[in-house]
Amino acid sequence: MDTRKDSNDITGRTGDTSRRALRHNQETDNPCYKEHLQSLRCLDSNQKDRNACEPYFLNYKNCKNFWASVQTERRSKGIKPYMPPLEERVKIKAEYLNSR
Repeated sequence: MDTRKDSNDITGRTGDTSRRALRHNQETDNPCYKEHLQSLRCLDSNQKDRNACEPYFLNYKNCKNFWASVQTERRSKGIKPYMPPLEERVKIKAEYLNSR
């Protein structure tokens, strides 16, 4: 019996959860996925120097706070799903930036 793990299988089990599928889920489920990746790339390129990456961390934190407030507002208004779909996120973000 072959006990080697598939390099694309991050769960350690045989299955259809590949890195590509996981990344796609992150992109659709996490509205701040891009900011998350940017902060991790900064850490990688700066030998884990957190001070050099502070702007990326702040951007990620602001993104998370913004979408948490959107979810809270939608929940209070009874709008489901609480996290808007990708298509709506672009519009919501543009409206917010234009109102500032």
